[in-house]
Amino acid sequence: MKTIRIGILGCADIARRRMLPAMAAQDDLAVAAVASRDAARARELAGEYDARPVTGYAELLERDDIDAVYVPLPAALHARWTEAALRAGKHVLAEKPLTTSWRETGRLVALAGECGLALMENVMFVHHSQHAAVAKLITDGVIGEPRAFHAAFAVPPLPHDDIRHRPELGGGALWDVGVYPVRAALHFLGEGLDVLGAALTEGPGRAVDTAGTALLSTSDGVSAQLTFGLEHAYRSAYEIWGSLGRITVERAFTPPAEHRPRVKVELRTGSEEIVLPADDQVAATVRAFAAAVRSGAAPDPAVVEQARLLRDLRERARVVRR
Repeated sequence: MKTIRIGILGCADIARRRMLPAMAAQDDLAVAAVASRDAARARELAGEYDARPVTGYAELLERDDIDAVYVPLPAALHARWTEAALRAGKHVLAEKPLTTSWRETGRLVALAGECGLALMENVMFVHHSQHAAVAKLITDGVIGEPRAFHAAFAVPPLPHDDIRHRPELGGGALWDVGVYPVRAALHFLGEGLDVLGAALTEGPGRAVDTAGTALLSTSDGVSAQLTFGLEHAYRSAYEIWGSLGRITVERAFTPPAEHRPRVKVELRTGSEEIVLPADDQVAATVRAFAAAVRSGAAPDPAVVEQARLLRDLRERARVVRR
């Protein structure tokens, strides 16, 4: 396969602003087709990339000149169209969460493995080099033995009619922003985390959760305190506390490509700010997907473990209505 020909299922804002430009810049990948239920929207977006406009998602999946698809649809539609794409023989990059069900996520991961197709959830921050640098500091024992992990991701209030306020489309803070701190805890503390307690808040006039918090723990007692929300002052950060010190990362989950990360290390002897090279996590994610398509790599098992944690968090959460 010389060039990976990718089709886009939908004209979502994240596709327009971030993913399609990154895909078009990738040498071995071509945006070949854009599908929408609205023919005019498909023509408009496809025209920007010299791609074919397609009316309807099923019609795109039937094409034999498409190798892979990107699914930026609302969360509640991910399972249906990811499965349809896999059964049509297409590799899939799907927006997070891959599905809103642990069982559905596991089933799709298994299906991708059976079909020999790449299936990747678009959690981009894990591909940013700053987190590898943090992991090395921990492995090197700079802060001693990990004792606690704190992570937060919250954004300012959204327009009232935003799809993230619509439960039938998989809206809510947990699915939209809660994924980030949950995945960060999994990324640094590993599998086997248990949800000890959680709370989800529904704001006035909202039919979905607009905020949440959770306490998780590893089997040997390393705790993870997570906070997320859709109606907050912006925060995107995590801290790892150890027996000897602490590491703090700001702008952790959605840094701009030009941002030079600053990792703060605090020890008894003083503090240090490590400035890292800028990195484009969107481009890194696209490269990782292209590599998975070419190598036939199995889906990352972390996606299933993440889905389990999201399920457990929702099932065990106390719901608070403001």
